[in-house]
Amino acid sequence: MLSSKLDANVRKLLEALQQQGAPPLESYAPAQARLVALENTHLVQSPPETVPRVEDRRTAAGTPVRIYSAATEAPAPALVYFHGGGWVLCNLDTHDVMCRAIANRARAVVVSVDYRLAPEHRFPAAVEDCYEAACWVADHAAKLGIDDRRICVGGDSAGGNLAAVVCLRAREEQGPQFGGQILIYPVTDLASFDTPSYHEFGENHNLTRSLMEWFRNHYLADPQDAFHPYASPLRANDLSRLPPALVITAECDPLRDEAERYAERLREAGVAVTLRRYAGMIHPFFSWTGLIPQAMEAIDQVSAAVRSFRCPPL
Repeated sequence: MLSSKLDANVRKLLEALQQQGAPPLESYAPAQARLVALENTHLVQSPPETVPRVEDRRTAAGTPVRIYSAATEAPAPALVYFHGGGWVLCNLDTHDVMCRAIANRARAVVVSVDYRLAPEHRFPAAVEDCYEAACWVADHAAKLGIDDRRICVGGDSAGGNLAAVVCLRAREEQGPQFGGQILIYPVTDLASFDTPSYHEFGENHNLTRSLMEWFRNHYLADPQDAFHPYASPLRANDLSRLPPALVITAECDPLRDEAERYAERLREAGVAVTLRRYAGMIHPFFSWTGLIPQAMEAIDQVSAAVRSFRCPPL
């Protein structure tokens, strides 16, 4: 049964999907699920915007990245972006529309990271790739036309998880200092799905509990890895001395409560946090740029954060 809290447009979309009766993603093998996810992406996104410069490259470790530059100043602010998809699905192409839109609106450089996917490459492979890519951007900031004091990291869902973890690891290893972190309905706790939002929205609202279990089972090599802070940043003992955060959640998303709890814990640790819950939205509304006006509203909010985040003066 669909929640009465749903936005009217979202309700119509979910009803249409239910009428189609398509098999759930978790009924597929990962390779087939990736093809289905890519096909579905084209049905819900707006046409890609033109960006002045787009370039596919590889980091020093060989991780593919796509660099979007719509900078109007030099050096420019930058966002290192990690795509969602439960660590199993999606790639540079599925998130191309959003990265182009952010680059244009932020007048910035966006570096989208094509990290290794599970189950072929389980935890912590994605963490390793994302951290290395973020360090590579920081190390090559001048060559990329980026202001090294205005680099932020961000992502949606699993990508939001990875962005949070990259910040934790950078603090622990005295790595790059990031100006901010942008966490769009991030996964923050793989060790427990026992929250009110999971109980309320874990069925029939696009992202389901069973799909999250499918993602978790493919991502983690050992169930005990779920308690590691690099898999579940909410489990970290100390969240102090992390970059300022923009945390975006969707009201009708099973991940809502853990994402908002992470924002609360950041605040409690002295980190500046902007938390915005989008009423009536579901996971993954941020990518539905062709269907939901709130997607572009969230992209505008992310873009403003990219421009505003910067490291404190030395």
